[in-house]
Amino acid sequence: MTEPSQGEPEPASEGDGSEPTAAQDEVAGTGDAADVGDFGDVEGPRRRARREREERRTAQERATAIEEARREAKRRALGETVQETKTLGRGAVRGLKLLMWTALIAVLVVGLGLLLYFTPLMSTRSVAVTGLSAVAEDEVVVAAAVVPGTPLLQVDTDAVAERVAEIRRIASVRVQRQYPSTLRVTVVERIPVVVRDYSDGVHLFDRDGVDFATAPPPPGVPYLDTENPSPADPATMAALQVMTSLRPDVASLVGRVSAPSAAAITLTLTDGRVVVWGTTDRTEEKALKLAALLTQPGQTYDVSSPDLPTVK
Repeated sequence: MTEPSQGEPEPASEGDGSEPTAAQDEVAGTGDAADVGDFGDVEGPRRRARREREERRTAQERATAIEEARREAKRRALGETVQETKTLGRGAVRGLKLLMWTALIAVLVVGLGLLLYFTPLMSTRSVAVTGLSAVAEDEVVVAAAVVPGTPLLQVDTDAVAERVAEIRRIASVRVQRQYPSTLRVTVVERIPVVVRDYSDGVHLFDRDGVDFATAPPPPGVPYLDTENPSPADPATMAALQVMTSLRPDVASLVGRVSAPSAAAITLTLTDGRVVVWGTTDRTEEKALKLAALLTQPGQTYDVSSPDLPTVK
């Protein structure tokens, strides 16, 4: 065997530990690098410890945030619930009070109504009739047929009005309870606008064409010349429309209204003058023109054409 020369370094034997291998150098240099081999990369202890610390810290922060959010939500929920409970409590108390007062008032009203309806405390002791002229008050009271002592609430005012309206001279009726013990009947009598001769006497007709009475003709009311005077007769209604359109001072001068048809109306004044009226078209305008024409001398006044009235 040849001995090595003095001063030359002796080659290191493989595996004798004098120089680290590549894998040993990597492990020694990094301290947490993974060993390289057939098993691939393997996490070192330091890196694993650091990773675990980071994971624990992250998990702790997440848990803390979740817990804080839960506590905050709970605080808000508790605060809103308490406030709502208080508000609902006050509202419930007010609603209960209102309900109690409403029930009390309803009981009082019902009790008062029953008292007035079934007892003679406010019963009918008198019937007051207003608006009468030609009709006698006793006739209205008899037609009303209200039994004295009947509680006012039991009086059917509509039925009373219908019974009173059966009197021909009455055009309309209004019946009212007047507490404590009066039944008030307000009537409007029919007013004669024209009259007509019949075999049994003179009949009075109002503005609606109703034959409501047989009596002497009132002063200033003209006679009506038609074949079948009634509310259903067009000639009658046309004549009445003319009479109600005249001014009172002119209407009082009319002695007779002739209406053979609705389109041929003629007025005869008490002094013999004649007014040719024609149809009911433009009646109001004709009435105004006639009032002016009657101030002029003449015998025949024609307003059938209000644009060209004439006097002859």
